[in-house]
Amino acid sequence: MSRLAHACARSVLDYYLAKKALHVELDDATRRDTLASMTFGYSPVMIEHLLDEALVWALRRGADALDWHDIQQAKMTEEIGLKQPVEYTDLERRTIATHEAGHATVAHLVGKDRKLEVLSIIKRKDALGLLAHSDLEERFTKTRSEIVGLIQIAMGGMVAEELFFGEAGTGPSGDLQAATTAAAQMVGSLGMAGSLISYDAMAVAGAQNVVAKVLSTDSGKDAVDRILNDAKSAVGAMLDTHRHVVAALRDALLERDELLGDDITAVIEEAMHPAEIVMPRDESVETAAS
Repeated sequence: MSRLAHACARSVLDYYLAKKALHVELDDATRRDTLASMTFGYSPVMIEHLLDEALVWALRRGADALDWHDIQQAKMTEEIGLKQPVEYTDLERRTIATHEAGHATVAHLVGKDRKLEVLSIIKRKDALGLLAHSDLEERFTKTRSEIVGLIQIAMGGMVAEELFFGEAGTGPSGDLQAATTAAAQMVGSLGMAGSLISYDAMAVAGAQNVVAKVLSTDSGKDAVDRILNDAKSAVGAMLDTHRHVVAALRDALLERDELLGDDITAVIEEAMHPAEIVMPRDESVETAAS
């Protein structure tokens, strides 16, 4: 996001925040800058509606002022949907937590330009769980390595299931759809897979989008499959090395159902850099030795 665009977004946000009862944490300039980045592209009406929804979340928990958590919940409601009270079996719950933990671990390892916003095993719309992540800054273009990184993040759930349970279930279907779409665009639109031919320039009856066009040829399917399998292999090695991080995120989700922003990063960092355990000194041995 440019400085001018950020300044405009921040001024609109400040205007509407001034009309609400706020927790003191939302007076922090850094928090407001983060929120301005998160709502870049929102119209003033959308921002006002978001804050109205956040106030509803605050009232539901008996508070008289909205806080950062209320805004996060309101944003998820607006963009993803309301929480749906469903009862998972114990195995389903553990599988979903492992799946989402796999996504988050890969996102942390490969998504250096991304921020982790929400990690959840609460059902919303068609999603049994989710990892919401976004660019650190508003972006309009992506490099090849960044697209490959997004494909690897999509593969994280399937690979985590295979790693911890020996096989994957039906959960990765949406992930594979997103990964296939990205890979097909690399092959047929973006010149990122060895061919400079643009399928967007072709008029193929019955194939109205680049994914259908790429997958309608053996060479296109082979190229997409190669990208997907390479990504899955890389993620397999990644999660095998960082199995303890997946387990830590899984356990945190099983305990709390949902992690927001810094909470996700805190669990990852603690798992990757555990505090050094200091053994108590045995004074009797020390005395005897002296």
